[in-house]
Amino acid sequence: MNKKALVDVFYLLTIAMTAGAVLILGAFVAAVIFHSEIYLSIPLLSRYEEGKIMGEIFRRFTYWGYIMAIIIVGYEIARFKAMQIDVISIMASFGSVGTLLLFSGVYSPKMLEFQQLGEVAMMNNSFESLHKASEIDFKIMLIMLLVLFGRRAYLMAVKR
Repeated sequence: MNKKALVDVFYLLTIAMTAGAVLILGAFVAAVIFHSEIYLSIPLLSRYEEGKIMGEIFRRFTYWGYIMAIIIVGYEIARFKAMQIDVISIMASFGSVGTLLLFSGVYSPKMLEFQQLGEVAMMNNSFESLHKASEIDFKIMLIMLLVLFGRRAYLMAVKR
């Protein structure tokens, strides 16, 4: 396998891993954390404490979000220079990078700031609006990553 093929495989794997992480965090981890009383038989954690656990999980995910944004930008610039890019991959890469940076640089830090203010701050409308926006961002991120993965895989197959 040549160097370009290895880079292509690495790129597709990182996109797939990121999409998988977004799906797992959103659909499984959050569902279990925020319904811990079902699995623990008794309610040991308050909603605020569950939020603190989820906040720490998302804080750690933000590191990956930044790394992935850099990987996408680097790869797509290289493909642009080699004239191996189209409108769909450009839009999906912009969408992926934008949503990754929004989540990592805006939503997660702001929610962690609210958590630092205590349980009362979590009940205000600003937090609810921020939380809803971050959920929407996470869903769009998943869609953008899947479109980017599919388009890049297609372009790699067609160009070979």
